[in-house]
Amino acid sequence: MSYPALAARTAVVTGAASGMGAATARLLAANGARVALLARRTDRIEALVAEIAAAGGQALAVTADITDQDSVDAAAAAVHDAYGPVDLVVNNAGVMLPNPLADGRIDEWTRMIDTNLTGALRVIRAFTADLTAAAADGRTADLVNVSSIGAHVVFPDYAVYGATKAALTQLSTALRAELGPRDVRVSAVEPGLTDTELGGHIDNPALREQLGGMFAAIPALTAEDVADLIAYTVSRPRHVNLRHQVVLPTRQA
Repeated sequence: MSYPALAARTAVVTGAASGMGAATARLLAANGARVALLARRTDRIEALVAEIAAAGGQALAVTADITDQDSVDAAAAAVHDAYGPVDLVVNNAGVMLPNPLADGRIDEWTRMIDTNLTGALRVIRAFTADLTAAAADGRTADLVNVSSIGAHVVFPDYAVYGATKAALTQLSTALRAELGPRDVRVSAVEPGLTDTELGGHIDNPALREQLGGMFAAIPALTAEDVADLIAYTVSRPRHVNLRHQVVLPTRQA
């Protein structure tokens, strides 16, 4: 699908080095948005910027670690210097590190909380003033938080991951109450089984095998499927807020 309403939008996409973030950045740019790509892997986002430019789009590579406040502040400054205020933020960066809670993996818990929740909050803090100003000017303003079905579906050994995503979905609901009256739309998107790099970070062989079995049994969503849903969401008329969307592979119960 094409989304002409995205032309002239200025977007920030976190976690843009791969998967859903890269696919979303690519699709937004293809539909006329200027897109700032935020991620830690500079080589990946620079390659994506080159790809987008070759296709006639506009994109900016901004190396950023959303677990570090100074890095987020510097990234916001770089985006503002290049593009000015933004009117679309896609909080996509996230990590999934499952293990039994009894293993006591504080390293993984901290990384997931810092990335999936606190990192998202840092990005929201950096760009909320832009969104409210855009809305006050009568323009469309969107905050999209990419959560997971793990926010409400229990998967054994994914407790902390699920907790961070539940918090992100709840945060979206609370922010909608704060920002909706100011005409800023807040949307939570919860994908099910999706073919991305997330599973590659799992260091538990049994859980890696279990996830591989799910991919063998269920035709998964692609990153492009989720990107298309995000683009559809933010291209609705500005008085329409698609607030909470769960997207699953057809065969995932």
